[in-house]
Amino acid sequence: MVNKATTKSAQSVRIIAGKWRSRQLAFIPVEGLRPTGDRIRETLFNWLMPYIQGAHCIDLFAGSGALCFEALSRGAKSCVAIEKNPSAATQLEANKTKLCAQDLTIVCDDTSAYLQQSKAVDSYHIVFLDPPFQSGLYHKIIQALNHGQWLASEALIYCELPISEPCPIPQDWQLLKEKTAGNVRYCLYKATS
Repeated sequence: MVNKATTKSAQSVRIIAGKWRSRQLAFIPVEGLRPTGDRIRETLFNWLMPYIQGAHCIDLFAGSGALCFEALSRGAKSCVAIEKNPSAATQLEANKTKLCAQDLTIVCDDTSAYLQQSKAVDSYHIVFLDPPFQSGLYHKIIQALNHGQWLASEALIYCELPISEPCPIPQDWQLLKEKTAGNVRYCLYKATS
């Protein structure tokens, strides 16, 4: 759910498992920021358990950083967090310092602009795609991912979106898992090309 708090006081989300289990991450409530809930995150990382160890990950709309820090906590080798909002990116830096998360790279940039670079900086094993709801960004971001050499062979792509919104999936992505929680649909795909 979108947090519409008018104050800029920090809120928190908990890391569920791994080396930082039960640690709290502060985040600044900004427009569109909707941290992935504990139950959804637990299901997602149960799905990713066979793949997370040693994986290179990218979170395209990092927000609170819950997915990045959870991935690193559970054994991912690295994670890049893209966050457009400077206040949220600054809070991500503070959480990175608090946890000594040396394998996290934070980029304060617009995701679309970042992915439109002439070529991918790296290819990723796991991609987290959870833009602000009603942003209309899924199609554009998925196209950029699929055509920009961002995806490693058989990369896994996690998508979180409103249950009412169709997710435009390329033909060469295979749906592995899908669930709903309230008004949220979340899916795990594998890039098959």
